[in-house]
Amino acid sequence: MLFSDTIQETYEALTANRVRTGLTVLGIVIGISSVIALVSVGQGAQHAIESNIQSIGSNLLTVFPGMQSAPGNQVRQSVGSARSLTSEDADAIADGVAGVAAVAPELSGRYQIVARGTNVNTQVVGTVPDYPLVRNMTVAEGSFITETHLRGVAKVVALGASARDDLFGEGASAVGNTVRVNGMQFTVVGVMEAKGGGGFGSQDDMVFVPLSSAQKFLAGDDYLSTLSVQAERAEAMTAVQADITDLLLARHRIVDPDEADFRVLSQSDLIASASSITDTLTMLLGAIAGISLLVGGIGIMNMMLTTVTERTREIGLRKAIGARNRDISAQFLIESVALTCAGGVIGIALGWLAAYAFSFFDLIQTEVSLISVLLAFGVAAAIGIVFGYYPARRAAGLNPIEALRYE
Repeated sequence: MLFSDTIQETYEALTANRVRTGLTVLGIVIGISSVIALVSVGQGAQHAIESNIQSIGSNLLTVFPGMQSAPGNQVRQSVGSARSLTSEDADAIADGVAGVAAVAPELSGRYQIVARGTNVNTQVVGTVPDYPLVRNMTVAEGSFITETHLRGVAKVVALGASARDDLFGEGASAVGNTVRVNGMQFTVVGVMEAKGGGGFGSQDDMVFVPLSSAQKFLAGDDYLSTLSVQAERAEAMTAVQADITDLLLARHRIVDPDEADFRVLSQSDLIASASSITDTLTMLLGAIAGISLLVGGIGIMNMMLTTVTERTREIGLRKAIGARNRDISAQFLIESVALTCAGGVIGIALGWLAAYAFSFFDLIQTEVSLISVLLAFGVAAAIGIVFGYYPARRAAGLNPIEALRYE
């Protein structure tokens, strides 16, 4: 049988009952478009997290407190719960570790901020003048916290761009105004340049106060939440990370590194941790969407089995005039693959459109990769072969005499 004849017969068979064919293709369309859209959500989330981590500073190392053990038992709370980092640790790192460009100790917490009747709950970071250098930030209006503010335990704040917009209105001049942080009055001395990005931990949503003021008026304690350390060169980050670890182990009188009450992480460590989470999320979303593909494949098998039954006499006639089993099998396999490939093409287009719509309407950032598109199309073709194989074999195995007698 000529290939052109096979294609012509496939077209005629699939268009003989357009409604049934359309509904069968719809199952594949929904499955493929779901896979494309949901995987793009996972990949977009991963890209956004990586971009946010990279944007918080260059050559950045972050020292976190370790896990706090409850008194009298071996149960440990989450990482960051221990009160093990102090300002003296920050000074020791700045003075005693080679290759360190700047150190910014931080004490952060969420507090209510009130200004002009507007009330928001956001992250308040107590820090030092080197924070913008370490975190790659610039001042858009006024100034950042100064050494004078730090020594004088001044009640002053610098606002992130989004925090300014929430409190005083978009683009408003906030310097010189006052805000109430956790019930205490602070004067706005500066507004930071917007960095973009969103979600939990966005620097644009933060409010910055002197570290000494945060320790005295807000936390009532001298401990630190984190230490941000900027290395002079990217090539020196591994050595600086090791030196900081050794220094803090010695300062905290810890012999076994596994018992350390702190963790030193680089940006690559943070990206790797975030990537492992987003990879799991992407796989989960893809698996959920894959269920609809399985349902679509079952629909194709059902349609092809029905078609075999309806065309029993046709199959018997073809065999009677010399058609081989492989010709019959190939005919039904091609019809099955044609269904899934048509659904795959439409599904890819709709999935791409859905991913674009998510980003366009700023619902969530998405990213469609060529690999996911090719994988989805390959899966569609594979479904056509797998779920079309049994109906094709059944058609090829029909006895021609019995098929001709079939009513």
